[in-house]
Amino acid sequence: MAEYVGAVDQGTTSTRFIIFDRSGKIVGLDQKEHRQIFPKPGWVEHDPLEIWRNTGYVIRGALSKSGISGVDLAAIGVTNQRETTVVWDRETGKPYTNAIVWQCTRTGEICRELTGDGGQDRFREKTGLPIATYFSGPKIKWILDNIPGVREDVLKGKALFGTMESWVIWWLTGGPDGGIHVTDVTNASRTMLMDLNTLEWDDDILNILDIPRQMLPVIVPSSDGNSRGVTSVGGPLGACVPVCGALGDQQAALVGQTCFEKGEAKNTYGTGCFLLLNTGTTPVRSSQGLITTLAYQINDDKPVYCLEGSIAIAGALVQWLRDNLGLISSSSEIEALAGTVEDNGGVYFVPAFSGLFAPYWCSDARGIIAGLTQYANKGHIARAVLEANAYQTKDIVEAMNRDSGVDLSALKVDGGMVHNEMLMQFVADMLDVPVIRPVVSETTALGAAYAAGLAVGFWSNLGELKQNWSEEKRWLSVMAQKDREEKYHNWQKAVQKTFGWIEKDGTE
Repeated sequence: MAEYVGAVDQGTTSTRFIIFDRSGKIVGLDQKEHRQIFPKPGWVEHDPLEIWRNTGYVIRGALSKSGISGVDLAAIGVTNQRETTVVWDRETGKPYTNAIVWQCTRTGEICRELTGDGGQDRFREKTGLPIATYFSGPKIKWILDNIPGVREDVLKGKALFGTMESWVIWWLTGGPDGGIHVTDVTNASRTMLMDLNTLEWDDDILNILDIPRQMLPVIVPSSDGNSRGVTSVGGPLGACVPVCGALGDQQAALVGQTCFEKGEAKNTYGTGCFLLLNTGTTPVRSSQGLITTLAYQINDDKPVYCLEGSIAIAGALVQWLRDNLGLISSSSEIEALAGTVEDNGGVYFVPAFSGLFAPYWCSDARGIIAGLTQYANKGHIARAVLEANAYQTKDIVEAMNRDSGVDLSALKVDGGMVHNEMLMQFVADMLDVPVIRPVVSETTALGAAYAAGLAVGFWSNLGELKQNWSEEKRWLSVMAQKDREEKYHNWQKAVQKTFGWIEKDGTE
């Protein structure tokens, strides 16, 4: 009997394959980064073929390092950077252009035209989303309108669209030789094309964006025990393994953190920062700039919804400090550099590199460093970089408390940045609630593994998954309320300075 479940975690900066046992513990892992491509200011791309090659590389690497073979896996789950958009030729598997990454702002003019005809909330009643460059629908339209031959091939039935889980699943299950073309409800809910209530593509929105329905994948549950595909024997697993779980990365972290009860929340500190609150089987419409989205769906059960606060730049700001300014040589050095000073020295860093996401949804904002004096040094800038993540989290929590009517009582955290002790303490200080890190912090991949394992009976129910979760550490606030209010007031002043940097004609 197969004793393990595998998960492909296709993230914004790297791809990983992680193998879990029945207790949710990691028994094998491999990871490989891919290039970040910036053709123009505000444009962000990935090479989909590089990502698929890396997927094969990390699958083989994790199996080799752990001494496990493909036949030892009961199932495979996939989790992914959401909204990132790829369109490819179903006959050759070749992308028509690089993938347009979720952070990319090239669709700004498309979004302005859409909002001009009906406001930013034009589609929110159906989709739960504001019109923004963040989502996949405008990116698909941009490809159809700007890449020669794509629209013609769509009408011939040759061109396929998918977010990255669709791309990876298509290749895992055979690619041009019979690969299945699916997306799960969580990823479909991020396209701005799916009706939250019916869980189907919305024909009215497709017509407005001029997107042919035939290029879209079939929408399936996150944990799908009915219509699964299997990996190709000639692929990196070398065996026919069911591919039956898929979740967008933030929803996967919600599942990995076992936030299955209404009112439970988690925050992931990765490339971006994403706070999700389980709202149960009824979608809650936000009046505070949050996203209403799918949390997960297990087989034919009722879908579970959540409110989400999305922040574009979190860990990516540390990478920017490393790669663009050279103030540190590795991301792990940020904490030591920030620790050379006692406070931020009055410096605030608002990383609106791709505009501001929730709760502001201001695509014309751009990043600033505010409060600089001759006293400020690189330690203060490093500290401001870390603190920006806590302030952005507080922005989201304040909005979420107002939307839900219930104040957050504790926050489960995960992602690469949760091992930064200074940051986690400052988050607890700013929120004034306990911040809790689990023993297994790779909750994104774990959530995808859980979805796949539930589909094949490897785990029997959600209660069994909850027994796997355990706390490693918690942080409690030690900051005086007056200091908290003053710091947050200064942050809000800095945020206001970012608005309207890009003029309506697209110039700076």
